[in-house]
Amino acid sequence: MSNSSNPDIVLRYEQVLSALLEREGEHIIEPSLDRIKLLLEYLGNPETSYRIVHVAGTNGKTSTSRMIESMLMEAGLIVGMTTSPHLHDVRERIRMQGQPIDFVKFIETYEELAPYLDLVDEKLGTRLSYFEVMTAMAFAAFSDAPVDVAVIEVGLGGSWDATNVVSADVCVITPIDLDHQKFLGETIAEIAAEKAGIIKENNIVVSALQNPVAAEIIQNRATQTSSTLFFAGQDFDVVERTLAIGGQLVSIRGLSGQFDEVVLPLLGQHQAANSALAVAAVEAFFGAGLDERKLNSEIVEQGLGNVTSPGRLEIIRRGPTVLVDVAHNPHGAQSLATALESEFDFQYLVAIVGMFADKDARKFLDILQPSVNHLIVTQTSHERALPVADLHAIASNIFEEEKLDSRPDVASSIEYAIELADAAMIVEESGVGILVTGSVYTVAQARALLGKLNA
Repeated sequence: MSNSSNPDIVLRYEQVLSALLEREGEHIIEPSLDRIKLLLEYLGNPETSYRIVHVAGTNGKTSTSRMIESMLMEAGLIVGMTTSPHLHDVRERIRMQGQPIDFVKFIETYEELAPYLDLVDEKLGTRLSYFEVMTAMAFAAFSDAPVDVAVIEVGLGGSWDATNVVSADVCVITPIDLDHQKFLGETIAEIAAEKAGIIKENNIVVSALQNPVAAEIIQNRATQTSSTLFFAGQDFDVVERTLAIGGQLVSIRGLSGQFDEVVLPLLGQHQAANSALAVAAVEAFFGAGLDERKLNSEIVEQGLGNVTSPGRLEIIRRGPTVLVDVAHNPHGAQSLATALESEFDFQYLVAIVGMFADKDARKFLDILQPSVNHLIVTQTSHERALPVADLHAIASNIFEEEKLDSRPDVASSIEYAIELADAAMIVEESGVGILVTGSVYTVAQARALLGKLNA
């Protein structure tokens, strides 16, 4: 990126990162939008200067957002996107035209906000969080660009998420399942109510196929807000999908047309479902406003054909195959297990798993167990990481002793996994792989160690 080798720019960038990290983390939810609203008011409400697609849900938000982004860009729009968390660089969270925000622009945006951060902190007596500041920076950067449309991914939940100050043209809800129960509630109904909180009066809502309880919550919210709701399986769907080199071919029945044999360079049935959701969202976007452009086959084919989703069922090395996936909850584990069965022909698979302490590690590992020949549990340096000894104790109730090992960090885990895979290749000759999963941070460390630093 521009000026990234300039020592003055690098120093200032590191200072900005330090200032951001001094604030409360992003997994802190307080039932108030007062701080972010006041900050944006001081900034002149930049979030009102462009159209918005707002994306909530438990799993698949980032992949779906990137598909929407790619198709909107292919349609000729200038597109901003904010997602979280990042894999390698915080600038990944603020993208314009498919690229992370420039170093200089990132610094300038923060410096423009800094005086107002202090004002809000002082006036309300509580500091803005890391995620709130990053959200405001994204909104401001998009306004300055300016962009035509911003794809905004919810950070956590929906109702009280900092992104929920926007008035969206289209609300998108990916599959909802149990996750972040400490913050969102212990039941699907409670979590769905939080996610559906992004739906406001007279919205257009596009939802993935949902658990019946979640579907009812979303339907009720749409009715209460006089919003138009489109559901996967009813109003749009994946008609057919077949495996292809480097991905799959998908045929999608959209809201207003059918798109046949579209190349999707991502793996997994769940990604096919995400692509149908993204297509419906973009169709709804063009039908919701005054824009006369319609979604056509060329936009869908080029948009989906160019999409990437790093860390999501991604092959980062061959010989043996090294696969990474950011699955971190039971729903994600099920999608991963299904993909391992349908997309791959592993005869021997070594899995490296590192998770956060607030995740359902027992259920996660139980779902993956039938697909895994040898498990290595590990731990990242993140403060929320589940200690490796605790994860090993959980895994020992699921995996046989001879099929289970632990290593203190991701680097040593990869080294040992490669040893196991190399030994297995002597016997199997083919179909040997390594899987790294359990959290975004586990995957990020693996990608970095194996030379994949771009996201």
